[in-house]
Amino acid sequence: MIGQDEIEGAARRLAPHIRETPILTLEPGAMELPGRIVLKLELLQHAGSFKARGAFNRILSADVPAAGVIAASGGNHGIATALAARTLGHKAEIFVPEISAPVKVARLKALGARVHVTGRDYQASLEASEARAQDSGALVVHAYNQPEVLAGQGTAGREFERQAPGLDTLLVACGGGGLIGGIAAWFRSRVRVVGVEPERCPTLSRALAAGRPVDIEPGGLAADSLGARRAGEMAFEIAKAHVARVALVSDAAIRRAQLALWKTLRIAAEPGGAAALAALLSGAYVPAAKERVGVLVCGGNVDPASLNETPEEASP
Repeated sequence: MIGQDEIEGAARRLAPHIRETPILTLEPGAMELPGRIVLKLELLQHAGSFKARGAFNRILSADVPAAGVIAASGGNHGIATALAARTLGHKAEIFVPEISAPVKVARLKALGARVHVTGRDYQASLEASEARAQDSGALVVHAYNQPEVLAGQGTAGREFERQAPGLDTLLVACGGGGLIGGIAAWFRSRVRVVGVEPERCPTLSRALAAGRPVDIEPGGLAADSLGARRAGEMAFEIAKAHVARVALVSDAAIRRAQLALWKTLRIAAEPGGAAALAALLSGAYVPAAKERVGVLVCGGNVDPASLNETPEEASP
């Protein structure tokens, strides 16, 4: 299990390559939030999401062969891996599923990666990428189940603690578990870490209920970023020890949070990036009086046109 030493090492390694993303404090009543909330705008990270932290740390920690690096992704991890590879002078080959947002596929290609759109979900793309890695010898950069990736993601928690000391609770969106695993490994229960999952992608909550990672059938609005079929083993072990609970949110709640960020703050978050905020806006997580809550807004690879309200969404 990774810990603070590995995350501190990752922070030193990443310092030349990673942006310190800002925080924004919302006073009680803003967006009808229940109390004072601190947002960490990790969607302003290089590559548009927290994923750059893990991708850079994995590649910087390894001897990369001439074949370069290979990854499977719903989109964000692939973008981060492609950016890290280009920055560090390596080739990148990325496998994404058919559900990946066109804006993400376009960004991958713009970064110079060789892109394969294959399979209906992340798991199918992962299996195709693993077969290709066996043939090519490329370095595998897993989206969430490698210690270097988790340590890199954990630097987001380390950074947030320095920017906003004294938080009681931190809400973090979950997919395969790399982000929440890294952050929970940093805090080690010093702060209450609460996972947030879409109801149609209950990967970590099902794993915790079963006592082990189990397969689900991911779907819904945020499946391209939070749609892992099963939780990573490393993240699961950390979550068992240091994640307080997992809240589930509907697609409608995620969409409302996405639109609230855009209308109120002009923050363009993708559905997965808005999921943690959805837990507060929907009441899936209700803070206690005077509880100091932080929210990670973790991804912004979204087509701005998708933030236009439909007539139904605009109605009172």
